[in-house]
Order: sequence, then C-alpha cells, then structure tokens
Amino acid sequence: MDQHIAFFLVVAVLVITIAWVIIAWYNYRLKKRIIESGPLNDEAMGFVKNLAGSGTDSLKWGCIVFAGGLGLVVINFISYDFGSSLPYGLEAMFIAAGFLVYYALMRKQQSK
Repeated sequence: MDQHIAFFLVVAVLVITIAWVIIAWYNYRLKKRIIESGPLNDEAMGFVKNLAGSGTDSLKWGCIVFAGGLGLVVINFISYDFGSSLPYGLEAMFIAAGFLVYYALMRKQQSK
C-alpha cells in the first residue's frame, strides 16, 4: 500500500473517531443537563430517549464487522484473477448478510 494512502486512511479514521467521541460526550452532557433541570414532561422524556438511542448500535456494527471479516477470510481461500470483481461482490454479499442478520434479530426482538 502506498504510504500516502495509508497516511490518509489513518488520519481519516482518527478524525472520524474524534468526532464520534465528541458527539457522544455532548449528547451525554445534554442528557445530564435536561435530567438535572427538574421534573420532565413527556416531550422532554421523548427527547432524552432519542438522545440515548435504542442500545442496539453495538449489535448492528458487531454483525456488520463480523460478516465483513468473515467475507475477507473466505476471499483469502478462493482463487480469482487479478482484475476480477469477484472479491468485491463477495465482500458486499457478506456485509449485506450482516445487515440481514441484524434486521432479523431486531424483528425478532420487536415481536416479543
């Protein structure tokens, strides 16, 4: 991999991670201030719940990353030509399967 591309990827991942941490921190501070401000009506409770998220983000990203990693392992054992689009299609199918597994788990949880 070219050093310039690797440097760009590292910087991009670092910036995205820092942005994610800042957003999470400010959401936490906002929730805390709303809760400490006193009694909450239904509208404020709905807003606080929306800030908190559904709690399934970790499951979603775990399913996607696991399926993507599994796809990379499978690609490692398949022989293909250099210019072939097989690895891209196979990886896209595995990532889509990760989304489908997450969707199925959420449907099953909502039906309870």
